[in-house]
Amino acid sequence: MAPSIDESNALFDFVVQKGNGVKGLVDNGIKVVPERYIQPPKERILIDKKIINSNDDIDQVLVAIDLSKVHGPEHDQVVGTITKAAETLGFFQVINHGVTLELLESLKGAAHNFFAQTPMEKAVYLKQVSPSPLVKYGTSFVPEKEMALEWKDYVSMMYTNDDEAHAQWPPQCKDVALEYLKSSTKMVRILLEILFENLGATLDEEKLESLTGLKMVNMNFYPSCPNPELTVGVGRHSDMGTLTVLLQDGIGGLYVKLEQGVEDEWIEIPPIPGALVINVGDTMQILSNGRYKSAEHRVRTTSSESRVSVPLFATPKPSEKIGPLPQLVESDGVAHYKQVLFGDYMKNFFGKAHEGKKSLDFAQNDDSA
Repeated sequence: MAPSIDESNALFDFVVQKGNGVKGLVDNGIKVVPERYIQPPKERILIDKKIINSNDDIDQVLVAIDLSKVHGPEHDQVVGTITKAAETLGFFQVINHGVTLELLESLKGAAHNFFAQTPMEKAVYLKQVSPSPLVKYGTSFVPEKEMALEWKDYVSMMYTNDDEAHAQWPPQCKDVALEYLKSSTKMVRILLEILFENLGATLDEEKLESLTGLKMVNMNFYPSCPNPELTVGVGRHSDMGTLTVLLQDGIGGLYVKLEQGVEDEWIEIPPIPGALVINVGDTMQILSNGRYKSAEHRVRTTSSESRVSVPLFATPKPSEKIGPLPQLVESDGVAHYKQVLFGDYMKNFFGKAHEGKKSLDFAQNDDSA
């Protein structure tokens, strides 16, 4: 039995500490969003708000890029589209990316299968009791520090090697998640080479590996919501890593903030069958000395049906130091960010609730203005 929506402490215990998640509330027939999930008006997503000042820069990133053409006569055009998107919106979509359509469908099915388990079966992987340090099941982002909770449950799987993934990741999704990671990693390497080449930088194999040496596959579940206009699935934030690869289902709800033009203007990234969404993370913005933009994004909820998404986060190893590439500092005449240990950046990122791109403040160089 779900607790009364008026009993905040009991609700938190039921959802967070006992591992029932938001899905537990929905499965128990909740009809009204509890107060703990009601977002301040400024954080709510108005789905009827239209983008007025659409332009070519925006329009072209809403059409999927055929990544297979990077090896053909249209190489320069493809590279130009990718780099322009990274410099402006921080988001783009790709097709013919090397990940099979069958695998993408299997991923969505595996995500639904994991979250269809009983609360007791999922709670095995709660942070404080999980049998593996590589697997964490939870809800919201950092619920202990959030004024309003996010309408999302998730399972996170950290990759170290194939053997540990097969032995420790949840059986409902480990095989397909590992295949997704391996297939996507090849694509990430191609994209990184394009982005760094555009900056006039050539990174050796060891450096490229260190910048994507920590990989995590998450499966996110957004249960149907009785009052979607009051909630968010994920609050506004940028990702901490180098690049993120995202599979979203056909329901939609992913919004990206436009950094140029009207203040607080957002655009939805529409689901495209067979496409993967790529977004620039904070690490890439720091490495590029601000030329590439980490994408501030958020997710709305829906009352009609539950939604799943599967992001792969390619991030530096915690022991890696990140900072603007020296050749860019030399050409720009200033370093907009200081060099920081990525493990410290990660600790700061997960130590606070989502608040736009405030995570970048940790690496901001106060003397760069």
